[in-house]
Amino acid sequence: MTETLVISIDAMGGDHGPSVVIPAVAHALAIVPANVRFLLHGDEGALAPELARHKAVLQRADVRHAERVIGMDEKPAQALRRGKGTSMWNAVEAIRDGEAVAAVSAGNTGALMAISKLILRMSADLERPALVASIPHERGVTTFLDVGANVDCDAERLVEFAIMGEAFHRAAHGVPRPTVGLLNVGSEEMKGHEEVREAHRVLREGKLDLDYRGFVEGDDITRGAVDVIVTDGFTGNVALKAMEGAARFMSNELRTALTSSLGASLGALLARPSLRKFRDRLSPPPAAPLLGLNGIVLKCHGGASERDFAQALRVAVDLAQSGFAAEIERNMRRLPAALADAQPAPADGAAAADGAPSMESPK
Repeated sequence: MTETLVISIDAMGGDHGPSVVIPAVAHALAIVPANVRFLLHGDEGALAPELARHKAVLQRADVRHAERVIGMDEKPAQALRRGKGTSMWNAVEAIRDGEAVAAVSAGNTGALMAISKLILRMSADLERPALVASIPHERGVTTFLDVGANVDCDAERLVEFAIMGEAFHRAAHGVPRPTVGLLNVGSEEMKGHEEVREAHRVLREGKLDLDYRGFVEGDDITRGAVDVIVTDGFTGNVALKAMEGAARFMSNELRTALTSSLGASLGALLARPSLRKFRDRLSPPPAAPLLGLNGIVLKCHGGASERDFAQALRVAVDLAQSGFAAEIERNMRRLPAALADAQPAPADGAAAADGAPSMESPK
């Protein structure tokens, strides 16, 4: 018999809560395998009206009551203090307790990261999780991380992101040996701040067995120059939001142009299938997985539509059936040796630090 896969859902998270989540689950029933079930965490009173409108959901879902919700404006530390028993906390806890293989939430990003790290802990020797987005280009997708979980990153964190992103891309997109690039303001060796240049040196000189191609620039994200592009969470989030804004602008301008006259409207009607494909290609990623945890947690954006959230559930199922977590752990075992290999040569007189006698006379 096929093993049942259970996806745990924070049904109260995001800007819309149950009014989007429950219809999204109903929509997802048609796009996920028949062996998938859902665990809905939230206030039973708030969920009941939506479940009454979508009765098919209860045939493949169970409801777990949670009275409290973590607000979208709560700070991570506050969410940790009062999070136990909330819909988000319970959704993640279901993974730890073996009741689910993945969790999906459209709630507060900082709170989700903090709660997930506390409950699930980090895989291998990773320091912090990273949010990853899949950005479409003409030949496939670019794995782009971090897109918001870590605002400040040192060189070692960036190297960790490269390891995680490469393993994720191989498992999620079936590329045997993904190429990796480091986002910078130019491709020249001397450009960028110190942490980016140091990460570049470690990736180039360390024995990580990654197909590292060096620095890439902002326009390479949608050009498909490499399979995986690594940056800090501040830069990644700004870039992602800029791309989402540009996509909305183009879609709105196209809609305006196609409804400007009767002839244009008739043409749009005939071109509807192609326009839908165009819309789907420009749509932002439905969810960003938090990489590096001992479990699969996906962050759906707060204003997610029913279609977005349903697609996020499909991504959760696909990841649960892949081996990306094991790939990350295997790659992480090589990081300490790579960092040691890439250490700069000691300066004159530094041998004394290793216990060798110094050539200098005491003063």
